[in-house]
Amino acid sequence: MVFSESKIRVLIVDDHRVVRQGLRTFLELQPDIMVVGEAGDGQTAVEMTRQLHPQVVLMDLVMPGLDGISATRQLKALGIGVNVIVLTSFTEDDKVFPAIQAGASGYLLKDVSPDELVEAIRAAHRGEARLHPNIARKLMEQVVQQAGAIRHTPPGELTDREMDVVRLVAHGHSNHEIAQALVISEKTVKTHISNILGKLQLEDRTQLAIYAIKHGLVDVE
Repeated sequence: MVFSESKIRVLIVDDHRVVRQGLRTFLELQPDIMVVGEAGDGQTAVEMTRQLHPQVVLMDLVMPGLDGISATRQLKALGIGVNVIVLTSFTEDDKVFPAIQAGASGYLLKDVSPDELVEAIRAAHRGEARLHPNIARKLMEQVVQQAGAIRHTPPGELTDREMDVVRLVAHGHSNHEIAQALVISEKTVKTHISNILGKLQLEDRTQLAIYAIKHGLVDVE
């Protein structure tokens, strides 16, 4: 099957047809996004992902049959590089933390603005995380509380420039925005982030943001 190279392929997963239609109508107006399909439950989402290879999946959580968290776990297990953005109305801990642990790279609430949703899709396609501010605060506070026994490289082993990058990542800035702020290239930003993650034994930007909170580099508020 031949896929478009120029547009971000998106699969919409929600058990409410009206919600799916509303999302599709808006997303298809974007010049760089193509909706490749819709699914009303998690199992169908997994099957469609195998067939259509979307790059980003918008995933509801509470659905009949296979729920969104289980579906996210199965999608990540496929190993095809799909990025999952949870799009839900639920903010409870028993939804947020399992979804992130299952591999979701974003967690947004359904009251998110259309522009913010589009940017989250673009960010996920770039490999960046996007969390609703309330979810990010909840996640960070929880992990900080539980992180006392985890040993990480102390902040003193990062260079001044790396510390600047850490702070900007923690504040949610993209690579492009960090490059502009520090007057360096995006390629250099990517190199810095890769080096920082290696030094701190972290896996991704979300963990790096949590690290920054834990070490008092940025405020939680």
